Amino acid sequence: MKKSIVIADDNAGLVMGLKEFFADSDKYEVVGTASNGVEAVALVEKLSPDFLLLDIVMPELDGFGVLTSLGLKRPTVIMMSQLATDGFVQKALRYGASYFLAKPFNFDTMRTTLDEFSSPVPVKKQPRSTLDEKIANLFISVGIPAHIKGYQFLREAIKMTVDSPEIISSITKKLYPTIAERFETSPSKVERAIRHAIEVAWNRGKIENINHIFGIKVYAPNEKPTNGEFIALIADKMLLEGA
Repeated sequence: MKKSIVIADDNAGLVMGLKEFFADSDKYEVVGTASNGVEAVALVEKLSPDFLLLDIVMPELDGFGVLTSLGLKRPTVIMMSQLATDGFVQKALRYGASYFLAKPFNFDTMRTTLDEFSSPVPVKKQPRSTLDEKIANLFISVGIPAHIKGYQFLREAIKMTVDSPEIISSITKKLYPTIAERFETSPSKVERAIRHAIEVAWNRGKIENINHIFGIKVYAPNEKPTNGEFIALIADKMLLEGA
């Protein structure tokens, strides 16, 4: 049975593009579209979709208003917006969105995101939405903005390491190539983008937040971890919290 999707965005071109993209899917079906927030709430109440792809800036009622208006029985909400600053990402998650996808995005990335939330949760593993939210909140705390490419790559690397901790020992042979294949890029670009994301956090001076999160002084201001060290550190924390 296909998972149902409602799209709420006043960008007609994006809505049409997503509808066409999912038209031939054997897993997903767009059952309704809305160009403003009031329509979005009404459609969700009427159709009870599995997913709501939701913009922030819309006429009549914005995305946060939609999230506030939805009841407890709500779909999995994927917020999609160009307003991908730390504050907006954190607010979206706080208001009940399960994930924040920065515009512009590749439609394959959207499908991959839906796949992650559609997959059965493995025994003794954290629900994927909870893991995504924890990673997103940690990135906000350490100063990694959602709009840079390394954000997505680093997120994928951490989730892969949580699922298969041994992969961190094959970071160049398995981890980078797998992420590169998912995002249709090269392993070297994945490595550089992740390195850039970590450097952004250090350059923002959020080192004390990192030490606070882990409860010990992990790093000094002049120390920057390797990609593998940073991925392993966060993955270990996620595993401990999900145990």
